Amino acid sequence: MSERTAGGQARNRSTPAAATERRSVGRFLREVIAELGKVIWPGRKELITYTIVVIIFVTFMVALVAGLDILFAQGVLYVFG
Repeated sequence: MSERTAGGQARNRSTPAAATERRSVGRFLREVIAELGKVIWPGRKELITYTIVVIIFVTFMVALVAGLDILFAQGVLYVFG
């Protein structure tokens, strides 16, 4: 079904059955599986490389935050100590 809007353009009206189909869990899962099929999954070598890079980055950030925490703690003790 379609009806005309004030500008003269046709607008589709959804029927309850169509609205139910759009919201169905089954359709959602089918679309998720279809999208996962389009994903380019990393190979073993790439996965190991990415994992090592992430571990190194997280270690660096933890060391940076810990160092700044110690530095600021020493500064606070010096100023107010």
